[in-house]
Amino acid sequence: MVKCNWIVNDGPRFLFLFLWLGTNVGLYIGFHLKFSEGSEFYYLRKLLLDALAVARGSAACLNFNCMLVLFPVCRNLISMFRGSCRCTPRSIRRLLDKNITIHIYIALAIVFWTAIHTGSHMFNYRRFVTSWTLKNQQGETIVTLLPDGLNPVGGPGNSESEVMFTTIPGITGFVIIICLFLMVTSSIEIIRRSFFEVFWYTHHLFVIFFVALIIHGIQGLVQGQTNTASLPSNMPIPDLQNYSSQDPVVCYAFNAEVFNDVDQGSRNELKNVYGNQLPMYCNKRWGKVAPGGAQTWKWVVLPLALYLVERLVRFWRSRQQVVVTKVVSHPSNVLEIQMKRRGFQAEAGQYVFLQVPEIRYFEWHPFTLTSSPEEDFFSVHIRSLGDWTEKVAKRCGVGTDTGFQQAFEMPKILIDGPFGTCSEDIFKHEVGMAVGAGIGVTPFSSILKSCWYQSLDPNTTMKLKKVYFFWICPETGAFEWFQSLLASIEEQMMENGNGDFIEFHIHLTKGWDFKTAQQIYMQEESESDVITGLQQKTIYGRPNWDEIFPELARKHPGIDIGVFFCGPKPLSRTLHKKCNEHSTNSTRFLYNKENF
Repeated sequence: MVKCNWIVNDGPRFLFLFLWLGTNVGLYIGFHLKFSEGSEFYYLRKLLLDALAVARGSAACLNFNCMLVLFPVCRNLISMFRGSCRCTPRSIRRLLDKNITIHIYIALAIVFWTAIHTGSHMFNYRRFVTSWTLKNQQGETIVTLLPDGLNPVGGPGNSESEVMFTTIPGITGFVIIICLFLMVTSSIEIIRRSFFEVFWYTHHLFVIFFVALIIHGIQGLVQGQTNTASLPSNMPIPDLQNYSSQDPVVCYAFNAEVFNDVDQGSRNELKNVYGNQLPMYCNKRWGKVAPGGAQTWKWVVLPLALYLVERLVRFWRSRQQVVVTKVVSHPSNVLEIQMKRRGFQAEAGQYVFLQVPEIRYFEWHPFTLTSSPEEDFFSVHIRSLGDWTEKVAKRCGVGTDTGFQQAFEMPKILIDGPFGTCSEDIFKHEVGMAVGAGIGVTPFSSILKSCWYQSLDPNTTMKLKKVYFFWICPETGAFEWFQSLLASIEEQMMENGNGDFIEFHIHLTKGWDFKTAQQIYMQEESESDVITGLQQKTIYGRPNWDEIFPELARKHPGIDIGVFFCGPKPLSRTLHKKCNEHSTNSTRFLYNKENF
């Protein structure tokens, strides 16, 4: 039974990983074989040895992953796919909600293949330089045994670093590594959360990264023979010296014994078969080489074009006028901004990117919409936790002596979005379980409001029949800004005869003092909760999921229950695991997590 639900919750993700990793392996093997076995690269292999095939195999995988890495961050494209894929299974659609995770996987693959590609080319540059001095038993250097122009190093006396930083691949490769290093290191979670500006600005080095990547192979250091052909089988041939193509294996064997690659007996045998015609046939002038040309642009031109369209759409949309209609200061340093924009349409649970140009012109921050689609405005709740959020609150007149400002005094705000999330799918289930931890409750503000409005509309029929709402907070102050909404929803639902539609479970994990505990004890018999004001009482301690999930399965047999979570990763892993553990053939818990 667990295995069945493991496939439902994790099957699409592992299928993607299998196909993606399989393609990486297939590309590497294919290009490795091409450059390790292909006759057109025979001479180049003699010059660079096995590092040639390793460099080209890793280059193909790099091109493939650089082609993919931009797709997961095309948010409009993903939102469009989510909207057009409603007829597909929910398990497939949930894969689209893991776009940031997939982006990280691909980025790590780029780092891995870059390390292999760089290491192999370090060896190749060394071979380019030393081939002018390494000699065989007859005192011949490797270069003299190969076609002219195969080695980009013009002569002896050059250092590896000098050659590396005077070639286009060497210079652009260095730029690519620096950009990649800065983008990856600034994406570490502790840096991203503590110094968001560093993450934001360094991530835009991707522009330089792709420019350097496209021109990386333009010089064409990797050259192949253009006139290769095996010798005809009817030997000897009278006019072999006039044969326009050349067999590199035969000629290399004839020209020299290079580090015992060919023994003297094989060389003499060739002479006996072909006689005096072989020297003319194997003259170096017959071995013609040419660069293969830049290939990366063929891989990345489509995703770059799509990403450019994505950014143009976002730029145009973000420049639409936004009017701030109301600013509300809530407890716990939470600021609510209500806005309007012409043509703005959003679904419950979606999010937007917000920018305040006079504070940070290039910074966009994601915020979940806390308003419902039924309201005539859209809103976000911003908690003052850092430099940027504190400046936004102060600029809106919160926490200052000037007090609240008029609409025309409000700062100019740019909005990009809305963008779809998995929370939209809660209305596609008969039973939904919404779990928010701390400030992670914000996506469910919009959903609970929408449920409220739809329940009041007699012309609206919802598939969603029951919502279990869990809010887990570490301290009492975290409840303050949201408790009025919860109390209002509960009251309206009860007055409308839908009191059982939403079942609240508020968990306070810590943060109560002796005075609070005394008030709780004295008002234990009261109808409403002393902290939240709800009819359903606050639970002190963490939820016991091993009791909650079986109870929900018992109440709703034969139904797929959608579990929607927004909060910290440790709790997400726990819920994901419990969804798999407590699913049965009759009742399955389908896990969904918010990602920004």
